[in-house]
Amino acid sequence: MKQSLQLKLSQHLTLTPQLQLSIKLLQLSTVDLNQELERYLLENPLLERVDLAGEPVEPGTNFINGNDYNANGSSETTVAATADSGSGDSDDRGEPTFDAGMDDGSNYAAASRRSDDDEDNEFSQVAAAEATLQESLINQLTLMSIPERDKRLAMILIAHLDEDGYLTHDMDDLCAMIGEHMEVEPDDLQIALRRVQALEPTGVAARSLSECLTLQLKALPVDTPQRDRALQVVEQHLDILAARDFVKLKRLLRCDDLEVKQVRELIVSLDPKPSRNFGQGDIRYVIADVVVKKIGGKWTAQLNSEAMPKLRVNKLYADLLHKSRDGNGKNLSGQLQEARWLIKNVQQRFDTILRVTQAIVERQRHFFDHGEVAMRPLVLREIADQVGLHESTISRVTTQKYMLTPRGIFELKYFFGSSVATDEGGACSSTAIRALIKQLVHAEDTKKPLSDHRISDILGQQGIVVARRTVAKYREAMQIQPANLRKYFSGNAS
Repeated sequence: MKQSLQLKLSQHLTLTPQLQLSIKLLQLSTVDLNQELERYLLENPLLERVDLAGEPVEPGTNFINGNDYNANGSSETTVAATADSGSGDSDDRGEPTFDAGMDDGSNYAAASRRSDDDEDNEFSQVAAAEATLQESLINQLTLMSIPERDKRLAMILIAHLDEDGYLTHDMDDLCAMIGEHMEVEPDDLQIALRRVQALEPTGVAARSLSECLTLQLKALPVDTPQRDRALQVVEQHLDILAARDFVKLKRLLRCDDLEVKQVRELIVSLDPKPSRNFGQGDIRYVIADVVVKKIGGKWTAQLNSEAMPKLRVNKLYADLLHKSRDGNGKNLSGQLQEARWLIKNVQQRFDTILRVTQAIVERQRHFFDHGEVAMRPLVLREIADQVGLHESTISRVTTQKYMLTPRGIFELKYFFGSSVATDEGGACSSTAIRALIKQLVHAEDTKKPLSDHRISDILGQQGIVVARRTVAKYREAMQIQPANLRKYFSGNAS
């Protein structure tokens, strides 16, 4: 094949490093953003966080004034971005500095301010981690006067408990696995299991729901009303109770309606998940990016100043760069530019979040007044058109970003939902329909619970056209049981 040169023109999109950084920071949650900033702070000596530098910040202050230096060494005034107004515009005179910090108590986190005068207050006050179920069981086990070998076997069983406190591994398999390291008989493992099941909370290390409830019932006083019948139900007829076939249950137990009700109430009072009150290890806290308040009769979004990092260029290194005239400061010049880009992109991130959130608040203002039933249909394109951004940008902004409102804390994505047609030609949000279904189920007569078809008819009478299968889909998404499982002969809610 003959070789030749060809000239070809083509177009392609190239993302600049600054744009790539902006996109990366935009899609991070506030927690992840702080972790990413820690990495930049370690790598770039020209970047520093004011809130970590030990400088005092007056409570309620929304910005910090300071001095910055450009690559030529001229002094510049830092531009402040206030958290209340959300203004993130910077001019040619300097770089923006942001208020930051950790979330306060209203946003499910705690932070302590560092005092320069008190060395004992150097470390942040952090809530102590809750003990896990395994830790609690091991602590109890160490206090027992039993042979060391038995303790080791019990600890092995404890290590194999699942997150609900159940022992789901087959005992024969465990015996074979342990036998590779130490001599153990099946009876030894059964004895160890009984020791673990005798620990608190009662019901731990059960191999099934039936065994878990049985352990808890046997721990009750013998004279507890309906204890024996409840034991009979959880050991032999738990599936019948789950199906709410109370007629058959009455026949099997040979009792009346009142006694069946008492048996059921006793069983329902038990805890099917023994690990419920114990810590689960690593817990992720949610930090609200935006706070929504009603000001002057209008719902307004404001940036959460406690979630915004205070960044600036380090004065000492900027001074060294200014004094360097022999070209040895090229590396510092690059890091200075990187620091400026990061500060600008962090500002732009919070700026964009505020703009998008305010647009959402304006569209969903009835939700803040009346709740879920007033939620209107909303898609990403509507917000994108309003704020002049691409849908993909709106998707990044609304993912893992949270809004603190008088009605609770919500992810921004919560306010988006598909629409369902109404008889009048309008549209109703799927979120609002879910809320209506929940209200109907909550108010229903449990002797005659509403079927999916009946709920569809009731919504149709209100002008909302919803098929039965759509009602079933929404009901299942909310983990609401079907009508036959919601039925209760006594007329009391389950």
